[in-house]
Amino acid sequence: MSPERRGLARLDAVLGWLVEVPAALLVLADIVVLFAGVFARFVLHRPLVWSDELASILFIWLAMFGAVIALRRGEHMRMTALVTRLSPAGRETFEAIATCAALAFLAMVIWPAWEYASDEGAITTPALEISNLWRAAALPTGIALMAVFALLRLLRQASFRPALQGAVAVAVAVAAFWFGRSAFEDLGRLNLLVFFVGVAAGSVFAGIPIAFAFGLGTFGYLALGTSTPLPVIIGRMDEGMSHLILLAVPLFVFLGLLIEMTGMARAMVAFLAGLLGHVRGGLSYVLVGAMYLVSGISGAKAADMAAVAPALFPEMKQRGAEEGELVALLAATGAQTETVPPSLVLITIGSATGVSIAALFTGGLLPAVVLGIGLCFVVWRRSRGEDVSGVVRASAGEIGKLFAIALPALALPFVIRAAVVEGVATATEVSTLGIVYTIAVGLLLYRRFDWRRLGPMLVGTASLSGAILLIIGTATAMAWGLTQSGFSGWLAGAMSNLPGGAPMFLAVSILAFTVLGSVLEGIPAMVLFGPLLFPIARSMGIHEVHYAMVATLSMGLGLFAPPLGVGFYAACAIARVQPDVAIRPMLGYLLALLIGIVVIAAVPWLSIGFL
Repeated sequence: MSPERRGLARLDAVLGWLVEVPAALLVLADIVVLFAGVFARFVLHRPLVWSDELASILFIWLAMFGAVIALRRGEHMRMTALVTRLSPAGRETFEAIATCAALAFLAMVIWPAWEYASDEGAITTPALEISNLWRAAALPTGIALMAVFALLRLLRQASFRPALQGAVAVAVAVAAFWFGRSAFEDLGRLNLLVFFVGVAAGSVFAGIPIAFAFGLGTFGYLALGTSTPLPVIIGRMDEGMSHLILLAVPLFVFLGLLIEMTGMARAMVAFLAGLLGHVRGGLSYVLVGAMYLVSGISGAKAADMAAVAPALFPEMKQRGAEEGELVALLAATGAQTETVPPSLVLITIGSATGVSIAALFTGGLLPAVVLGIGLCFVVWRRSRGEDVSGVVRASAGEIGKLFAIALPALALPFVIRAAVVEGVATATEVSTLGIVYTIAVGLLLYRRFDWRRLGPMLVGTASLSGAILLIIGTATAMAWGLTQSGFSGWLAGAMSNLPGGAPMFLAVSILAFTVLGSVLEGIPAMVLFGPLLFPIARSMGIHEVHYAMVATLSMGLGLFAPPLGVGFYAACAIARVQPDVAIRPMLGYLLALLIGIVVIAAVPWLSIGFL
């Protein structure tokens, strides 16, 4: 490595440490503030009127610092299905284009972000009575830091030729749009195709991180196709990222990591394996059940799969299970459990559409069971010839012992739900109770708590949360632009006039959200289209919780369906299996999931029967 590259690497490491430490402390601070609010209100009966406001200020800083860390680590969500098919030289060029495109967006919005923060400085917060600049300054600060790390990434990781090709390609594209801006003034609604299909969708398929692809399309549309002041973009991003309910995202991500670290997930899996391990396909049934239970705790699909797969796959392989079959079932259970609370997608739906989070959590339990039954049917058919003669059946005493060990872990989903239903905590605050409960169980009962992993877990939480929240921010800005253009009215009219009424609307929604889920993932797709489609569903007499279940499970189907589904490739990466060996076994599970979604769409009671 040249002296220049070593110097850049050291600079990157120092700046990374200066961002990661505050981000980790912000995660801890938000947990403490929210838990203090719950304790003061429910135990002391003296509510802290400033706790939500302080948590909101800390949260926007956490979101922006997390987005910075995600960019530095290359962890922003992106679609790479097409880019990975290129030659090594082509992939390197497109990696440089992705970095340069992100850098271009950040450079274009840094001044509007500063203008927005300056305007917010004139506002005084109601509870803390401080300038709102303390909160709004997070946006220009985070954007500036992301620009610095994007530049360092480009200089460090790309050789000169791909870096130059990427920079030239992006510069030419930006210049072409800028000098041709007069043409966009006469295009009217055709600008929607140019910017939201051509720029945004084209950027997604080119491998540019989704958040920046959305941002480029929105910025181009508002800057070149309208007379909207550019700070409005930052305002809409701030609005999308600032819903306090979204604070559940980092807290539940951290909770999921704690579940794995304290051994609670392993205890649940061991109990289920003891219960069903002796029957044909028993460990596959355990995988379906374990994903259901773990999903109900962590809320993050990658964390769910990473917690369950290492505990089951070695024994399943010893029994002769094929790698492709294991990965296919793991990915299918990821799609199956998208509605198990506290699903991050359900939290996002509540934030974007105003649907009750408690109602979504209640409505999401039974649909996942329906899909689980469908997956179990496929497992039964495929495992009829499995030889289990050498498997020793666990005795009642052994099962009882495993149940006693797993009981504290099995109780956690019920503790979380009871706290929300009984009014002890809100859907946002309840994650802090889960964190405190998990820490106590890990320290006192399981005696497993690796303090050395705490720092990396907090930083990882910030990174994943920042990647999700930046998508929500730019998708909110894009949704606002679509609404202002009149697109939402046109879409409402088109969907409302579909022949066949509500059944046809649900059928089209299943198809649309499956496609959207494969390309955009559930969260950005729901932020973008949820506010447009949910009012139409309500006008047709479709219960909003029922529609949320259909939309969420359809997006999950797309998310875990090859060849585009990002979740499918995440499952392959966790199991360390090549994707091509899992595609054929996946087809049967996808068919079972699709049939289950159709049943859920046709029988609303499955979603709303317990509300």
